[in-house]
Amino acid sequence: MNRLLAIARKEFLHIVYDFRTLFILFMMPVVQLVMFGYALNLEIQKVDLAVMDHAHSPASQDMVDGFRGSTFFRVFFYRGIESEIEHLFQSRQARAVLVIPREFGQKSPPDTVPDVQVIVDASDPNAAQVIRNYCTQVIQQYNGRQGRPLPFLFDFRPAILFNPDLKSTFFFVPGVIAMILIMISALLTSIAITREKETGTMEQILVSPVRSYEIILGKVLPYIFLAFLDAAMIVGVGLYLFDVPFRGSWLLLVGLTLLYITTALSLGLMISTRAKTQQVAMMAALFATLMPTIMLSGLIFPISSMPVPLQYVTQLIPARYYLLIVRGVMLKGSSFAQLVVPAMSLAIMSLVLLLVSIRRFRTTLEG
Repeated sequence: MNRLLAIARKEFLHIVYDFRTLFILFMMPVVQLVMFGYALNLEIQKVDLAVMDHAHSPASQDMVDGFRGSTFFRVFFYRGIESEIEHLFQSRQARAVLVIPREFGQKSPPDTVPDVQVIVDASDPNAAQVIRNYCTQVIQQYNGRQGRPLPFLFDFRPAILFNPDLKSTFFFVPGVIAMILIMISALLTSIAITREKETGTMEQILVSPVRSYEIILGKVLPYIFLAFLDAAMIVGVGLYLFDVPFRGSWLLLVGLTLLYITTALSLGLMISTRAKTQQVAMMAALFATLMPTIMLSGLIFPISSMPVPLQYVTQLIPARYYLLIVRGVMLKGSSFAQLVVPAMSLAIMSLVLLLVSIRRFRTTLEG
């Protein structure tokens, strides 16, 4: 036990007196959180809407005012013909066009709805669907003001839970926290043993009466403490800067975050036992954490939408399970009973990675 604590103390002092490590540990995560937190935003705003008003009537003006009153659209009038609409899209002057016919606003039977045409640029299909829904909503509101029947056979009133304002920031910021934690933790411990090899201090450790598991655990302990401080800092910044709600238990999030950090540190240590240089170790850590977390964890793309073979691959990504935890606790107020499966998955991963690291670690310089 004393030998393990001595190695942990040595590693802790080395971190404290290394400015580069402290910068990576505390400054880089904040910069990344702010950058990704604002960049990862699927909310579509300020859609350029070209209006071709052929009626020029009070009714058509009322229709256009409905679009102007929404912060979603930037409305401008286009005095042209329908054949020029494709040019508007190609030159990116507009993402949608509202065409109001000449007969719009004229007297018609009360059970009919005047036709307007909405043409949407669908080069981005997801954005096109959102734009279409907003246009439909504005037109339905106009019909309601005119006392015309809405195209529903029943009263449709959706109830939106956990994120009623539909802010994508609430969904992405916890995911960014998961990405930063695994990347920084694995990056730091990936150079823990390779640094000893490069600086020539590995010989001093190898000739001392310590066992491989004591070296590995001694390397992990300081980083668990520092990574937890790092996690507390970026969670606090996320809650304060982006106003992400927190509905669950702080104690539960702390415990499961420590488990996730241990998994990430163990992954970095496993890389460190095999890498020959710090540069190779850092590149391997980034390759093993950054892209898999972004692409395969559910951070951006739903796992259910992926091909079946990739869905099996995602089960090897630690961030997949922590995303369920951090989003469940922060946004939904989930309990441990509801998160026991991802928690057990992280625990198994941590144990396996630590055992593999201890087994791979060589107690001779030839290794």
